[in-house]
Parts: sequence; structure tokens; C-alpha cells
Amino acid sequence: MTYERGTGECMMNAATTGLATGVALGFAGYFGGFWAFLLVLVLGAAGLVVGLVVQGDLDIRARRQR
Repeated sequence: MTYERGTGECMMNAATTGLATGVALGFAGYFGGFWAFLLVLVLGAAGLVVGLVVQGDLDIRARRQR
């Protein structure tokens, strides 16, 4: 994670995000079994899409017009 001095924001890079996702999926698989693993995977993917839309990196309107 990097800290932006002027804004006070803490930015996560792709490696940190991937590590956190892997740890979450590992815990879900170990403690909850296969179905908990799949649930965390699907909800994580949905959260990624929502985050990309909110951040402005994914434009759904452009994809729907095709």
C-alpha cells in the first residue's frame, strides 16, 4: 500500500489486492469448504465490478450499446 501525502488516502496496488483476495479465499476454503470458497469468489468478483464502475474504470453504458 502506498500513502498519498497530500490527499491522506492510502492506495492499494494490484499485488496487495491480490494477496488479500488470496488470503480471504484461502480462509473461506479452509474453514467453510468448497461452497463457501465459491461464494466468496463470486461476491469478490461482483465487488470488483462495482468498484471498477464507481471508480470510473469500467463504463457499463458503452458495453450495453454493442
